[in-house]
Amino acid sequence: MKQTWRWFGPADEISISEIRQTGAEGIVSALHHVAPGEVWTPGDIATRQRQIAHPQCIESGLGWDVVESLPVSEAIKTQTGPLRPHLDAYRESLRNLAAAGISTVCYNFMPVLDWTRTDLAAATPNGGRMMAFDLVEFCLFDCFLLGRSGAEADYPDTLRAQAADRHAGMSDAAKAALANNIVAGLPGANDNWTLEDVRAHLGTYQGIGSDRLRGHLVDFLSEVVPTAEELGLRLCCHPDDPPFSLLGLPRVMSSEDDYARIMAAVDSPASGITLCTGSLGVAEDFNPVRFIERLGSRIHFVHLRNTRRAGPAAGDKHSFHESEHLDGDTDMIATIRALLAEEARRKTEGRADWQIPMRPDHGQSLLSDLDRPVMPGYPLVGRMRGLAELRGAMAALGG
Repeated sequence: MKQTWRWFGPADEISISEIRQTGAEGIVSALHHVAPGEVWTPGDIATRQRQIAHPQCIESGLGWDVVESLPVSEAIKTQTGPLRPHLDAYRESLRNLAAAGISTVCYNFMPVLDWTRTDLAAATPNGGRMMAFDLVEFCLFDCFLLGRSGAEADYPDTLRAQAADRHAGMSDAAKAALANNIVAGLPGANDNWTLEDVRAHLGTYQGIGSDRLRGHLVDFLSEVVPTAEELGLRLCCHPDDPPFSLLGLPRVMSSEDDYARIMAAVDSPASGITLCTGSLGVAEDFNPVRFIERLGSRIHFVHLRNTRRAGPAAGDKHSFHESEHLDGDTDMIATIRALLAEEARRKTEGRADWQIPMRPDHGQSLLSDLDRPVMPGYPLVGRMRGLAELRGAMAALGG
């Protein structure tokens, strides 16, 4: 697998020169300053490529290998408002990326919120920091801070009672911090949502259940995959994070079966998968080896990270935290072994895309990470440790 590193552009506290020292072989980036639904212009794309390849006019030896993400707008997800202009802009952005030589494009179809955590800097036993999702805290946010209509029905009585007790003892500052953690959105993005913004977006999903949202995803892919095929691009959908419904919103990319349905509905090599073991691994029934053996030919990008379920749970909803890369609920060694076997199979078939780009995703803040500003989940030392561990596993397994 090709070892890549996510870089959020000039706003990222970690520099390209530091990334070079991690041993990463490529860069995953995006144009976070461009709003969803707008075109990624050739000029903006070229600027980002120069920032990666020649920081401070020094040859980096790195290139922009994967786009993460070319965002799908809420208008496309809900099929409301400026749907057609946003689809046209998406296709034009794909053309501009292909012209720049970038062929792998990650996206997601999560409604309203991107990945969601209740604590962006929870303490680890060894003195580091990690991101965490606590179901009681989220219930508190949903029922008492956001005040979503009907929220109470989504949580059992015991969990709501715990949330009410915590809410009663929270300071205004603690409430604001929790709300900010949840609506913070993607690091590097220019979104600054308020609770009113979230309420307004939730309103656009009235009447949209899982079947309808899944249909909207198929419609979106039917619109853009022919362009991707023509250009030789590989689109790859990131799973829901976490892989269960939040805020009463539907989720359609939370399981192996979800992916199988979409891959069958739009059966093209240009429509593929971003396998994120941390997101899917929150679900108790996730089996990464089975996933790869079943759908491996459509995996175009991999996030190797780990999570551990811990704390309150309710049905399919679990509390969890970001664990060390080799120490969580997902068997990372078995996962890497299966991915290397998939690469070998592709190479035997003569596929030009036999090598799958991967990156260590998220990471615990360790050592000097604790003394410098870092985007939540994206520290330098913690991710470098993860990359080193994954690199060692790949070497031991012959990759």
